[in-house]
Amino acid sequence: MPKKAKPAGSGKEEGPVPSLNFDSPSSLFESLISPIKTETFFKEFWEQKPLLIQRGDPALATYYGSLFKLTDLKSLCSRGTYYGRDVNVCRCVNGKKKVLNKDGKAHFLQLRKDFDQKRATIQFHQPQRFKDELWRIQEKLECYFGSLVGSNVYITPAGSQGLPPHYDDVEVFILQLEGEKHWRLYHPTVPLAREYSVEAEERIGRPVHEFMLKPGDLLYFPRGTIHQADTPAGLAHSTHVTISTYQNNSWGDFLLDTISGLVFDTAKEDVELRTGIPRQLLLQVESTTVATRRLSGFLRTLADRLEGTKELLSSDMKKDFIMHRLPPYSAGDGAELSTPGGKLPRLDSVVRLQFKDHIILTVLPDQDQSDEAQEKMVYIYHSLKNSRETHMMGNEEETEFHGLRFPLSHLDALKQIWNSPAISVKDLKLTTDEEKESLVLSLWTECLIQVV
Repeated sequence: MPKKAKPAGSGKEEGPVPSLNFDSPSSLFESLISPIKTETFFKEFWEQKPLLIQRGDPALATYYGSLFKLTDLKSLCSRGTYYGRDVNVCRCVNGKKKVLNKDGKAHFLQLRKDFDQKRATIQFHQPQRFKDELWRIQEKLECYFGSLVGSNVYITPAGSQGLPPHYDDVEVFILQLEGEKHWRLYHPTVPLAREYSVEAEERIGRPVHEFMLKPGDLLYFPRGTIHQADTPAGLAHSTHVTISTYQNNSWGDFLLDTISGLVFDTAKEDVELRTGIPRQLLLQVESTTVATRRLSGFLRTLADRLEGTKELLSSDMKKDFIMHRLPPYSAGDGAELSTPGGKLPRLDSVVRLQFKDHIILTVLPDQDQSDEAQEKMVYIYHSLKNSRETHMMGNEEETEFHGLRFPLSHLDALKQIWNSPAISVKDLKLTTDEEKESLVLSLWTECLIQVV
């Protein structure tokens, strides 16, 4: 039976809907938005307008329903679930969000009582910490987007609404898991918004899209899209998961991230950037013409330098992503992520990179030296030992980097390993055999390469 995909505001498309394909990050995303083609999605919808895919596929509805159920809260509460951190209880009353959280630990019977009697929505934060299949989906999506991917589950009883009209600072994919939900989408007041904001009903006008989501359906909309959703009276409760990505991942963010390294490097070679600013400039109420003209000239100098470089120094974005993302999905005990396996690499070995989607290679100033003496080093960061249990929970004190540091002279050899399906250790572009063996042994110890 053919399934239909109905992009919001752009007609219908017919096509089969396969189950999710986990062979690769791209195949997972392709199957998630099927029957819409990936090329079509990024050309017509991504960051531009909503996409509604209504499928009517019983097999997919069953699979979606297995991702999270209302009844899952019972076992999750028994593992230690706390108000605020793990779960919120709320309801939209007269256009405002009313939070009904208690203090401390959440108990299933109390959650169920508020759900049944107060018609409250239960919001569960970052369920991929506990639900394996969501971990599997979101880990692949983080590889696909190269950006953190979070999620929240919303369980709303019949005749109720959890949140007032609002917009988010993330790209949103909504999977309907249980029951049905009535959605209304409105034109953004702030396209591609950089922050969350509630909007008053009288400000947003009439919805431009209005529809029901049923199990197995998917809805995408860009950040800034104003939306609200309710479970109609007379129906069973609704459960959906909101999968979100691309928070603070714009060109503006990337420019802020790279400009500091570019200025640092240019100032080493250009004495003009090292000359002092005019006396009392910082005391001025408004920028002076001289200062503005001077800064404009420096920006042109930086632009010229940028055109001629291949090495963009990301100071924080790369590290932040790799440090906070999910570890690779593992159906077992995860030993392959923490304990090297297989043969020890030798000079006559052929090796290949593994978990490539979970590793970044970057060139940064040596973190252990003072600013004046800093030389560039090659850093390799990976997420193999990241904690799934703290993913997207803001536990900065519990987060640490995992990786290695090498002299800049090792960069070409590392690029060889990165860009080759397999490579002989003796062919690495390093001066001595000892350096070659030492490099591959370090990578093998971190579980980043294997002998083939």
